[in-house]
Amino acid sequence: MTTVLTPASPLTAADRCDRCGAQAYLRVVLLSGGELLFCAHHGRKFEPELKKIAAEIQDETERLTSVPASADDEER
Repeated sequence: MTTVLTPASPLTAADRCDRCGAQAYLRVVLLSGGELLFCAHHGRKFEPELKKIAAEIQDETERLTSVPASADDEER
């Protein structure tokens, strides 16, 4: 059986962690067909278990450390 996944849309501020309600930076598409959203903290905490049941993990945690293009030079 082959599973074809559609490209995931980027996570937004409206996407919230299923565990604590913080902004989600990880989307876990489950082998069973559902999806879970996690903040960076809970994504790291549950990563070993999630890898066992995930068809795909969309990780956008790099956005937490990126500097916006509009930042002043001393912020870069």
